[in-house]
Amino acid sequence: MALDERKQKILYAIIQNYQETGEPVGSRTISKYLDVKLSPATIRNEMSDLEEMGYIVQPHTSAGRIPTDKGYRLYVDSMLSEKKLPAEPAADPAFLIKRVDRVEELLMQMAKILAANTNYATMITGPRYRRTKLKFIQLSPMGEGKLLAVVVSEGNIVKNNILDIGEDLSQDSVLALNLLLNSNLSGLTIDDISLEIISKMKEEDGEHAEVINKVLDAVAESIRNDDKIPIYTSGAPNIFKYPELTGGDKASELISTLEEKEPLGNIVRSSGEESEGKHDIQVYIGDEVPVDSMKDCSVVTATYELGDGVQGKIGIIGPKRMDYQKVVDTLQSTMSQLDIIFQDDNKE
Repeated sequence: MALDERKQKILYAIIQNYQETGEPVGSRTISKYLDVKLSPATIRNEMSDLEEMGYIVQPHTSAGRIPTDKGYRLYVDSMLSEKKLPAEPAADPAFLIKRVDRVEELLMQMAKILAANTNYATMITGPRYRRTKLKFIQLSPMGEGKLLAVVVSEGNIVKNNILDIGEDLSQDSVLALNLLLNSNLSGLTIDDISLEIISKMKEEDGEHAEVINKVLDAVAESIRNDDKIPIYTSGAPNIFKYPELTGGDKASELISTLEEKEPLGNIVRSSGEESEGKHDIQVYIGDEVPVDSMKDCSVVTATYELGDGVQGKIGIIGPKRMDYQKVVDTLQSTMSQLDIIFQDDNKE
């Protein structure tokens, strides 16, 4: 049985009504959402066909219908195939992301803004570093044989490292090391830092060769592609706005997942280590979500970029009847905002 245009319109009308109400949809209600005049009997026949095809289901006898995962998947795929990227965001968007100096603060702030804007739960990963260039190293003496090494990488990612060097260095020695390290390493990736460059630095300052080794270890630790991904979440209480997510132990399991965060890494890993394109919108519906406690949810993810080789994921988590159009629009607008912020940062 083919899914013709009329059946598709009825299916989309069911989805749109169910998104708004959360209640099973009957044939009389459907007629109000269609741009063509159909009799209730015709609509009922088409709904029966859609149910037989697996796109909708009747949850209770004499009740209306609700979409299945298969129905949502058809709707979402059609929406994404027709979707065009929005124009550059307005100077004063409805959800303004304030400029902050540290990426972690920006990401946590953005998670809160997205949760408030969509009324769903949100997750956002810290950046994953691939081919990331080093921007700057700042060494500062701390006394008691320790140095503070501040490593700033592309995208203005800041990592602080305390190095135990076993001796106190003079201010002049620290300044000379800062000059040596930055003149040789600035703009390089980990793969670019060759043995030749390391040997050259040690020849120029052989007295502090061991300190240089420890700084290089700190640089590698700061911009390596760690297996453990930091994940920030927000909006967990929004779950209680959707009855289908609160029955039995569903709500507590979802809240626990958002608090523990570790299972959310499965979503990031399943969406691929590399994005297929800039902003890379992906939608997981029901059983497609690779987290056991989220099989009644949908998750929409997007890829953000802080610079060449620096990427992370933003995810919006809600019921399967979430407003996919609004979520995708919100994510795309957010990605454009981030592009502006980090393009400005990289010009500095």
